[in-house]
Amino acid sequence: MYRFTGEYECKVDSKGRVRMPSALVRQIPKIDLGFTLNRGFEKHLILYPKEVWDKKTIEIDRLNIYNKKHRQAIRFFYRGATQISMDSNDRLLMPKSLMEYAGISGEVILFAYQEQVEIWAKDQYEAFLGDEPEDFSAIADDIFGGLSNGVDEH
Repeated sequence: MYRFTGEYECKVDSKGRVRMPSALVRQIPKIDLGFTLNRGFEKHLILYPKEVWDKKTIEIDRLNIYNKKHRQAIRFFYRGATQISMDSNDRLLMPKSLMEYAGISGEVILFAYQEQVEIWAKDQYEAFLGDEPEDFSAIADDIFGGLSNGVDEH
């Protein structure tokens, strides 16, 4: 199981490669089977370890191809999905079409959480975070307020 965490500022070279920060590389298990890079729901990319991608595809493949909305979801989910791997210098080569989709060139932010790593153009990431709600605590209360904190109360 993956449990990525961290926010990393990186540069993309002229060939479309981004070097994974060593703190993030250390979070990848020694048995690395590669990654799938895909479009995110916003204008960014998502990097999935192979086994995580395989789980996601099982979920999406449960959709009904005879239902128009389901077909659209399937198409948009898979559109642009590309298998990639790190080279010996811990770099990932991103396809030009995906970089164009996400507006990536120069500086990027790698935002690692749960089982995935989002790859954002730095300016778009800053603009997205600049739109943070004024009262995040109220949102957190709406979402998490009724949940147990995980501590056994007995």
